[in-house]
Amino acid sequence: MGKIILTGDRPTGRLHVGHYAGSLKRRVELQNSGQFEKIFIMIADAQALTDNADNPDKVRQNIIEVALDYLSCGIDPKVSTIFIQSQVAELCELAFYYMNLVTVSRLQRNPTVKTEIKMRGFSDDVAEGDTTQKKGIPVGFFTYPISQAADITAFRATTVPVGEDQEPMIEQTREIVHKFNSVYGETLVEPQIMLPTNSACLRLPGTDGKAKMSKSLGNCIYLSDSAEDVKKKVMSMYTDPDHLKVSDPGKVEGNTVFTYLDAFSTDEHFAKYCPDYENLEAMKEHYRRGGLGDVKCKKLLIAVLEELLQPIRERRKHYEQHIEEVYDILRRGSDEARKAAAETLNDVRNAMRINYFEDKELIARQAAEYRKE
Repeated sequence: MGKIILTGDRPTGRLHVGHYAGSLKRRVELQNSGQFEKIFIMIADAQALTDNADNPDKVRQNIIEVALDYLSCGIDPKVSTIFIQSQVAELCELAFYYMNLVTVSRLQRNPTVKTEIKMRGFSDDVAEGDTTQKKGIPVGFFTYPISQAADITAFRATTVPVGEDQEPMIEQTREIVHKFNSVYGETLVEPQIMLPTNSACLRLPGTDGKAKMSKSLGNCIYLSDSAEDVKKKVMSMYTDPDHLKVSDPGKVEGNTVFTYLDAFSTDEHFAKYCPDYENLEAMKEHYRRGGLGDVKCKKLLIAVLEELLQPIRERRKHYEQHIEEVYDILRRGSDEARKAAAETLNDVRNAMRINYFEDKELIARQAAEYRKE
């Protein structure tokens, strides 16, 4: 069996440059590398509903937003299978079986689950009918790692490109695969994680310097932002608060502008837009010793981001004028994904010995036994 990729995003809003740096750019590179037999890219609407159950229209509308972002970034539906999670019913059945292989205490120890619960303001001690502002943890959200394991194994994914915050989730998938294969025999494929190669891309901070770029915090630069919006956001970006004058020495570490330049700039960008410096390291050194203002650094970043985003915007405009075509891509992708997942589910049911109607030997043997009596 060849190498297979499974990756995707929750449709809770437009995708931003953090998504691009952390996964989208790499997906396009992998897609075009020819190294993989299949690439499945999932719009995880069912997982998004676990904490947006009271706002299904938000998830529904963002299906098309995410699809447009995928296509505009260069995901090719002739090479990669783009599909909608909820349209592949087999994933739910696989998750149901996997629930028997994971304990509650193991889920509670998952660092990603704990972090996400805290971020969303969920509490595990809210009684039914409680009128406080606290929200109880939805079971679907709590069992998110199990659902993710179903997604990954359904397509026999050998490789899962994700950010470092998802490492505990992939590890839990590996545990589920190991447990299933130990109990029922070798059936499922154990996936390997693929992290971004550029350390600056592991977790791109928000424009306000917060640890994570997040739609809910309003600190994102979206892939669909206009040139003017990008300029405004970069010019207001968090830098070194102690760098009050151009002559002051500045800190590069924790400086959002330099983190973004680490993620997106190349030596060619310096030759083109900022020939005063040979490369980013030369600019950093000048900033550290003083004499370099934030505005010059930000103007470089604006130019770098504009070079990245301008062709993405152009491709997006095309697909925005052909929405029916986008939905046809999603429908065909979902049909293909369902066929692949159905094959895995059939193997799982056979391994678990719950394939009663297909097991002709079982029926014949039992029939013979009862006839003897």
